[in-house]
Amino acid sequence: MRRVSPLTRFVLSAFGWIIALTVLWSQVSAWTSRPVAALAHLALEEGAPMWVRQVHVKPDSVELDSAVAIPIAQAGGRWAELTVEVNPSRYAYGLTIFLGLLLAARGEGRWWRAAVGYVMLLPFQAFSLVFALLMQLVLAAETNIRYLRISQWQMEAIVYAYQLGALVVPTLVPIVVWLWLDRAFVRDVLVRGWRESLRPAAQSPS
Repeated sequence: MRRVSPLTRFVLSAFGWIIALTVLWSQVSAWTSRPVAALAHLALEEGAPMWVRQVHVKPDSVELDSAVAIPIAQAGGRWAELTVEVNPSRYAYGLTIFLGLLLAARGEGRWWRAAVGYVMLLPFQAFSLVFALLMQLVLAAETNIRYLRISQWQMEAIVYAYQLGALVVPTLVPIVVWLWLDRAFVRDVLVRGWRESLRPAAQSPS
């Protein structure tokens, strides 16, 4: 019977841990995401004061009452200020990826690495949440820069930042954080295992 390589064992273990942690995280994400919501709250009030009237942080959502107003159709020239809402846990699931990789590595000091990694992920998750809210505001204002009181390049920057925060940051950053915190394991197990997997191919006759 062929012996399972450390690299294969790690990959299978990581998948198993990520699935199990995702199930657990879905039950507690409303609370583990609260620090993300608090950071987003601060960033919005400090970074976009011309748009923000008030931010409401709840266990399962962040609600932005904005100063952006749009005309109400068939309402005799009346305008309505926009309110948008986003669930912060949608952009904080990277924690399960990070913890799954960390637990699969089975190295010493996992618990302090878990705490450090959790803190390191918070600003990136808050970035994703902030631009998700801003993107909702842009869409609610029908991408009209006159209503938003910004220039075209600023609106395009929000769109690109939203795409980065929605598609790249939640999955890539947890992996990068784990690679940095567990670099000894990566060097001694993953890199070595990858090199050994290439060796038979390199030695096989052409």
